[in-house]
Amino acid sequence: MNRDLTVGKPSKVLWQFCLPLFGSIIFQQLYNIADSLVAGKFIGENALAAVGNGYEVTLLFLAVAFGCNIGCSVIAAQKYGARQYGETKTAIYTSLISTGVVCLVLMAIGFLGLDSLLRLIKTPDNVFADCRCYLDIYILSLPFVFYYNVATGVFSALGDSRTPFIFLVISSLANIGADILFVTAFDMGVAGVAWATLICQGVSCVLAVVCVLKRLKKIPSPEKVSAFSWDILKNISIVAIPSMLQQSFISVGNMMIQSIINSFGPAVMAGYSGAIKLNNLVVTAFTTLGNGMSNYTAQNLGAQKISRIKDGFRAGRWMVWSICVPLVLLYTLLGSTLMSLFLKNPTGEAMAVGVQLLRVVSPFYFIVAAKLICDGILRGSGQMKQFMIGTFSDLILRVVLSKVLSIPLGPLGIWLAWPIGWTVGTVLSIWFYKTASWRKAETETQTEAQTEAE
Repeated sequence: MNRDLTVGKPSKVLWQFCLPLFGSIIFQQLYNIADSLVAGKFIGENALAAVGNGYEVTLLFLAVAFGCNIGCSVIAAQKYGARQYGETKTAIYTSLISTGVVCLVLMAIGFLGLDSLLRLIKTPDNVFADCRCYLDIYILSLPFVFYYNVATGVFSALGDSRTPFIFLVISSLANIGADILFVTAFDMGVAGVAWATLICQGVSCVLAVVCVLKRLKKIPSPEKVSAFSWDILKNISIVAIPSMLQQSFISVGNMMIQSIINSFGPAVMAGYSGAIKLNNLVVTAFTTLGNGMSNYTAQNLGAQKISRIKDGFRAGRWMVWSICVPLVLLYTLLGSTLMSLFLKNPTGEAMAVGVQLLRVVSPFYFIVAAKLICDGILRGSGQMKQFMIGTFSDLILRVVLSKVLSIPLGPLGIWLAWPIGWTVGTVLSIWFYKTASWRKAETETQTEAQTEAE
């Protein structure tokens, strides 16, 4: 069901819209967590290390898919909030066409450059073959990954967060079952994990795209709808490209950190693989809530309801902080229990590494959650320069400090880089939100209105 985010109490609207988004990303992350769980439990520590190492590469592809998602979502939401339904449809069709082109290019680059990339991040020889096998199959699934992301972006732009949630619940649970079936019954090893993910992603993608096309037919548009617009593609690109660069640089930074991790050996790699999946589950969930803020901001900006954006920031901040409380307690108090799910032999160095990472970073989820809400508003209002500065400052600090601090402190030094980078990035993002151009424009309008009244 389409939802108008420009009416109703902001806190209630955001909870109703964002909670299904939060649930969706939890189940989406189950794809990757299930891969690691099955690899670690039913194949072995080296398989877990291979899947974890490959996961850092998949994030590079997901970064571009995310850019396609958010570019389509923000522009379509602005058009939808302004009641320009014909242009809403054109924005969506333009996104679908351009996404296909981008996906084909990335698949070619992936197949041709995969070996070099794995060597670049110092993938150990004993996990190289399994990692390459996993990624070869993953690259085949990229059309499903990309079009599913665009479809969810469309649903979000139209204020519907429930439909993609339903798709993800079904496909994620199916993926867990398929992972176990392919690995235990068919003895397919790491390849079985990858094929299970591809099949389940494919089914959810097809269902989502079909549902989007049917939904668009129901939206009234008296004017003739164009299937492609260069002007709208330009507007989409203004939002999408910085978002792609943001996520791509984060992925590159993660791969650089992964190369540092790899130098400590397979046990540390395995521990990091399990813990980083749990960490990314939370951070990605908050990123998705930030995306919800982008849609909320874009619709209200299109409808010229500026005061609702400020109310939405306060409501969004309290929303993510309330979600942080149980997650921080879970990771700090039950980290060893969670890590034991990933490891066939839940003792030793791998366990210690994973638990240490969770206990160091999880208390700072409150900080990064506030940053991601601000980032969502900056992106939804088109403040892409400020958005990128806040993001890159965080990333550069984390990569540099990981390298520097790992020399005297080992893996602990890498974990400590996260809170420092998050804190600096959060300060910048809040500053940019407070000084945003649309806030200044609103203040000037209010001043003029008061002057006229006097």
